Amino acid sequence: MWTVNALAGDLAAGRTTSRALVETALARIAEPAGEGARAFIKVYAESARADADQADRLRKAGIVRSALDGLPVSVKDLFDVAGDITRAGSKLLADAPVAQADAPAVAKLRAAGAVILGRSNMVEFAFGAVGTNPHYGTPKNPWDRPRAGADGASLGGRVPGGSSSGAAVAVADGMCVMGLGSDTRGSIRQPAALCGIAGFKPTARRVSRQGAFPLSYTLDSIGPLANTVACCAAYDAVLAGECDAVLKELPARGLRLLLPRSSALEDLDPAVAQAFEASLAALSRAGAVIEERKVPAFDRQADYFRNGGFAAAEAYAIHRRWSARIGEYDPRVAKRVLLGKDIVAWEHVELGLLRAAFMNEIGALMAPFDAFLMPTAPCIAPTIAEASASDEAYFRWNLRILRNTGLANFLDGCAATLPCHAPGEAPVGLMVCGVAMSDRHVLAAAHAVEGVLARGQ
Repeated sequence: MWTVNALAGDLAAGRTTSRALVETALARIAEPAGEGARAFIKVYAESARADADQADRLRKAGIVRSALDGLPVSVKDLFDVAGDITRAGSKLLADAPVAQADAPAVAKLRAAGAVILGRSNMVEFAFGAVGTNPHYGTPKNPWDRPRAGADGASLGGRVPGGSSSGAAVAVADGMCVMGLGSDTRGSIRQPAALCGIAGFKPTARRVSRQGAFPLSYTLDSIGPLANTVACCAAYDAVLAGECDAVLKELPARGLRLLLPRSSALEDLDPAVAQAFEASLAALSRAGAVIEERKVPAFDRQADYFRNGGFAAAEAYAIHRRWSARIGEYDPRVAKRVLLGKDIVAWEHVELGLLRAAFMNEIGALMAPFDAFLMPTAPCIAPTIAEASASDEAYFRWNLRILRNTGLANFLDGCAATLPCHAPGEAPVGLMVCGVAMSDRHVLAAAHAVEGVLARGQ
């Protein structure tokens, strides 16, 4: 498992080179029986090798740009990369003009020395939690993955979660150290949880969204998927332009955690319930103070996301220019985009007022706590077959997967997900959440939780 700390140590000690890491990543992407062809829409092999060689030359000269210097990363297909087309997982934009500059998030990664391997696959226009893409294929979840058939094709398998599907699979399969993703209602955290890795959704305004094809101007946020919370924290510091990438030490003993009694904790798959309860027990044994309170505001998601909410209204405003080409969309994405057509101005205004009240209510509730906890998704990853059997099945699974994560977006908060399942079991994510601009504190709390679970207390 690749981590920032371990690889930075290996590079510093001369046990490996950036070029060697990139060659390993490219080999994993190219593995015929692997998921590289579905996890990536485009691979920048030659420029990645050149950037890795430059990182190695600088290191030999005593110049290390950051802890991330020389480490291979992927970027979701909705980010501008200078000289390339931003397709956002769609065939519709295949003939769009090339980007004239890197998105700021990509530029900051480059400045820190990250090596951009390629563009990761995603749900078309980032509008879906299941992770399927009929245009570029669906990368298979690394858990319970079927063997390749006689012709090398991988059949069956489970969904990766979306919309940052390729990013999660690429990290989980060791094709990159970090995948740059976006999160509107859970698009970083859902695939991270279902694929058994970590992910972080920051407060939206902390990381520039310029140069990222939008889904919702109100809810979109930009963040990392990686193998550990510490890795996510290192990339978050770069993306947010914060000088100090070192998380403060927050001991598990005395950590104040809210358990919000609400629908977010109900109707869990048995595997999710078991892993979540075991995690709470481990935290209690480690000295964390977990307080359970009723939070009826978390039960009002039908109001927060009625008819698709902000995302549907704003997505329709973005996509109406292509209304004559709606037949070229993934039909299930098109249905969600068209939901916004009938949302009127007063509904959008009232939704903003409802959100402000929700933020105030949860902000007051969270004052005594370091973070609140819930399962990232109430279910384990369904099979691709069962999630795609019909429109009714697809949308039922879509709503189930994103049920909990959207609360943090509507709150304008921040949230980290980390694996909490036992080795060999189906991946389950534990979500550590906070209010707006508490990002580094929430990451420190999540890191403390991660340490407890890693020790198996």
